[in-house]
This record gives sequence, structure tokens and C-alpha cells, in this order.
Amino acid sequence: MALAIALLLSGVLLPCWGEFALFKKGSTKANGARCSHHSECFSDCCLINLDSGGAFCAPRARITMTCLPQTRRAINIVCPCRVGLKCIQKDPDCSRRCRLI
Repeated sequence: MALAIALLLSGVLLPCWGEFALFKKGSTKANGARCSHHSECFSDCCLINLDSGGAFCAPRARITMTCLPQTRRAINIVCPCRVGLKCIQKDPDCSRRCRLI
């Protein structure tokens, strides 16, 4: 009986486990939500939308994606890299990209 309950709970809770990660930090806004400062977003990236003039929470840049270092500004033009990656410029003619450290 206890095993059946444990299996039932694991089947219900495990698929939703990633949703609890939103509450790890003080910010609760998921990607796509409107924002006015990068600290409001779970990803710590509030990206400006040049078409609408607003800003929205966006995921951090992945490996080889264009990036900018995190600034103290409220809104980003390009998101900083994910954890474990560093935003570097290997060639003076190319933009900065996320690379493995």
C-alpha cells in the first residue's frame, strides 16, 4: 500500500518538479512575462522588445549564441550567458559569443 502511494506521488510530483524552481529566487516571472528590470525574471534577463517597445523575461544565451555581459541596467539588449559559459570575443570582427570556460 505504501509503495503504491509513493509511486502515485512520484508520478504526480516529478513531472511538475521543474515548476518549483521558479520559487528558488525572489523573482517569480517566467520567460515571456513582461518585466521592467532583469532582477524580476527567474532567468535574470529582461530583454527589450524593439517592435512593441516593452520588455519580457527571456532565457539566458546558450553556447555559441550572441551575448553581452550582465550589466547593472534594468533591461538587456542581448541576454548574458547561462551558468558555466563565459561571454568572450575571439575575433575582433565578430560579436561576443557564449563559450565554455
